[in-house]
Amino acid sequence: MEYNFREIEKKWQKRWVDDKTYQVTEDDSKQKFYVLNMFPYPSGAGLHVGHPLGYIASDIYARYKRLQGFNVLNPMGYDAYGLPAEQYAIQTGQHPAITTDANIKRYKEQLDNIGFSFDWNREIRTCDPEYYHWTQWAFQKMFNSYYCNDTQQARPIEELEKAFALYGNEGLNAACSEEIRFTADEWNAKNEKEKQEILMNYRIAYLGETMVNWCAELGTVLANDEVVDGVSERGGFPVVQKKMRQWCLRVSAYAQRLLDGLDTIDWTDSLKETQKNWIGRSEGAEVQFKVKDSDIEFTIFTTRADTMFGVTFMVLAPESELVAQLTTPEQKAEVNAYLDRTKKRTERERIADRSVTGVFSGSYAINPFTGEAVPVWISDYVLAGYGTGAIMAVPAHDSRDYAFAKHFGLEIRPLVEGCDVSEESFDAKEGIVCNSPRPDATPYCDLSLNGLTIKEAIETTKKYVKEHNLGRVKVNYRLRDAIFSRQRYWGEPFPVYYKDGMPYMIDEASLPLELPEVAKFLPTETGEPPLGHATRWAWDTANKCVVENEKIDNATIFPLELNTMPGFAGSSAYYLRYMDPRNHQALVGPKTDRYWKNVDLYVGGTEHATGHLIYSRFWNKFLHDLGVSTVEEPFQKLVNQGMIQGRSNFVYRIKDTNTFVSLNLKDQYDVTPLHVDVNIVSNDILDLEAFKAWRPEYATAEFILEDGKYICGWAVEKMSKSMFNVVNPDMIVEKYGADTLRMYEMFLGPVEQSKPWDTNGIDGVHRFLKKFWSLFYSRTDEYLVKEEPATKDELKSLHKLIKKVTGDIEQFSYNTSVSAFMICVNELSTLKCNKKEVLEQFIILLTPFAPHICEELWHTLGHDTSVCDAVWPAYNEEYLKEDTVNYTISFNGKARFNMEFAADESSEAIQATVLADERSQKWIEGKTPKKIIVVPKKIVNVVV
Repeated sequence: MEYNFREIEKKWQKRWVDDKTYQVTEDDSKQKFYVLNMFPYPSGAGLHVGHPLGYIASDIYARYKRLQGFNVLNPMGYDAYGLPAEQYAIQTGQHPAITTDANIKRYKEQLDNIGFSFDWNREIRTCDPEYYHWTQWAFQKMFNSYYCNDTQQARPIEELEKAFALYGNEGLNAACSEEIRFTADEWNAKNEKEKQEILMNYRIAYLGETMVNWCAELGTVLANDEVVDGVSERGGFPVVQKKMRQWCLRVSAYAQRLLDGLDTIDWTDSLKETQKNWIGRSEGAEVQFKVKDSDIEFTIFTTRADTMFGVTFMVLAPESELVAQLTTPEQKAEVNAYLDRTKKRTERERIADRSVTGVFSGSYAINPFTGEAVPVWISDYVLAGYGTGAIMAVPAHDSRDYAFAKHFGLEIRPLVEGCDVSEESFDAKEGIVCNSPRPDATPYCDLSLNGLTIKEAIETTKKYVKEHNLGRVKVNYRLRDAIFSRQRYWGEPFPVYYKDGMPYMIDEASLPLELPEVAKFLPTETGEPPLGHATRWAWDTANKCVVENEKIDNATIFPLELNTMPGFAGSSAYYLRYMDPRNHQALVGPKTDRYWKNVDLYVGGTEHATGHLIYSRFWNKFLHDLGVSTVEEPFQKLVNQGMIQGRSNFVYRIKDTNTFVSLNLKDQYDVTPLHVDVNIVSNDILDLEAFKAWRPEYATAEFILEDGKYICGWAVEKMSKSMFNVVNPDMIVEKYGADTLRMYEMFLGPVEQSKPWDTNGIDGVHRFLKKFWSLFYSRTDEYLVKEEPATKDELKSLHKLIKKVTGDIEQFSYNTSVSAFMICVNELSTLKCNKKEVLEQFIILLTPFAPHICEELWHTLGHDTSVCDAVWPAYNEEYLKEDTVNYTISFNGKARFNMEFAADESSEAIQATVLADERSQKWIEGKTPKKIIVVPKKIVNVVV
């Protein structure tokens, strides 16, 4: 019987759906295992062969754990909100929901063709009101919470209101936007709006003035990773830095917990390091500087207070409020011109760019340690969000300060004995301090660091700053609060209305607040977000429902929020919703959450290291504080799959002709290389007729061939439509089958590495499956399987495979598993093995990789239940023991011949047999050996 993969795969895909094979429920009798892929966005282009790589890797592991007896949760859904669908709506007028729904249908069809073990019963979509109900609910909880630094957790905002009424905020240690002080009497004297403004300073979800990447053409704020070289990644429109009132999440309050949590999870060191650097913990001091001839004071944060004596200038971030205060009239025009230039650069670009730019403010600050007046500059290498947005510059010991001082001719004062700063700054981590103060300077304060080690100087200065009220010792974090507003239509609506300019939450019982219909998906003519077009977008507080805008009276009916939530809102807690997707009373039920706990294996790309993987960890920690999520970390183990790159093909057109010359003849002509569709190329050989039919201009093409074939050139490039190197998995499935695609994607190389797609090797994997099939059926359709005991060699081959594949799956070394399957099938074919005892176990081992063929053959063996519910085999070391060992026989260290010995042969017997062998006499030459060395199971060396 021939291996008819098309028939087999369609049959089992339907059967799995009919039998609900992959539907899972909580089962206390089984240990759980939760496998999850990063939430896919359903794009209009559908899947190319690079997309399923991670899904196949996680599916193999999910099937493996199920065969080991675990209760496996392996869900799939869609991160359905996004800018592409909205842009398409702007261009065509088609509602994003229609586009998204069509894209999802296409995506699901492609995923189903590959044979994943997803529990589609749990499918979720972020654009479904039933789903975003719980995104809105979590936002409301954040709005009604503050972060207590003493208990290191989120607490109800009502606690603050009660405390303020009794004590003011005396002794309060809570995360806040700015330090403010007030008494209980002052609090109680305030009106409702004033109280709300103070509470906003502490809420975890709050409205705040922040610098954002504003794209006027798109009419929205963009995240850093949506901006490239000063323009939007989508559309290439100009982006500027702008201060706007935005919803924010106080992610920074969780900075230390986000750091500490990294020690409890199984992620790669490189990814942990990326997050540590992004969070950016540093210990130092905040120090006050007075502005010369002014009442203005400002604070700087430094990790190296010991270098205060080396400060020769100050630098402000362009966004700092101090810029306006400290810019003198003479410098105003120059400063404004500089600010206009820096608006066009994102923070990420400013960090990466090492070029020196800046402008003098015209003001001077007084160094509290030396009394010197040092100039205050403005430069974009200082960021507003880190520390205070103002720095003291110590050019002798900081590379960026040094480059700035050199460029603008500012003083560079060394503070470490013997250091040379003539060419570059000196990294002052150790050494003896000098010039602190300078020997020729009149002491301004009673502190001298001269003669101390760097370490001693740091601690001495921190102590001095604290004791003399010059500032305070502080831990700082680079991690910013997350901007949570987008001026878009296609996103989650905020469950917020405005009264007297302040935000209030709609009743929890009224959730979800559904996205309204609008006439246009663009911003309004007055610059409001697209929801400004909605005519029915007001909240009736009396009847608790949405009503027409014309009814707004600001007494009981108020305007609703016009912004929507960003892309990461819906993907920050989706792993919890998969546990309990049809629960109408809660995001996840307590009993269900206690069963599934968190994700055991999470698979996705490294590009999410500082976005989604930070936000979802923060979100989960917040829900943990609320008692909703049992485990504080959402993703216990994380595997980052590499990219599958495109393997482009080229044809070579002779200039000014429509004649194409084959690769190895092109050097004889003046040619232009052109990309050609890889789908009309097989093993680098062009299908000439398909090429002529591909595009009208090639219909009359002529060819110069080699050996009757047109051979294409090739290169590894990013997979993209413009390079015609996108390979659709549907085409591979149609030609070779889903099992071949699954195994071949794993065979290409280690899961974590990026590698080029190359169809040249896919035939080998397909031949392997046909060879495996031939162990069960002959070419004449004879069923070959026998109920006979396996031989020793057959069991050895099988158990070698069991050991190898079990170890490989645990390490995600799937590529070497595929090789091992091929080797074992070759061995079993040579042995003419057709024993059910062996083939049955082989089927189970292969099932995670090639489920369709395995399900078919499993049933031919007489089973009436799915192979998914078989038991993963255990290897037996006894079968792996060698009966004989091949020894290399050497004389004076030189290998001369080989001999076979029983594996348990004694050293004495081996020595005697070697000396008695006639071949040994030739090398001994009648002499008496000085000694014989036997290295067990490897070598015998006769020393003559």
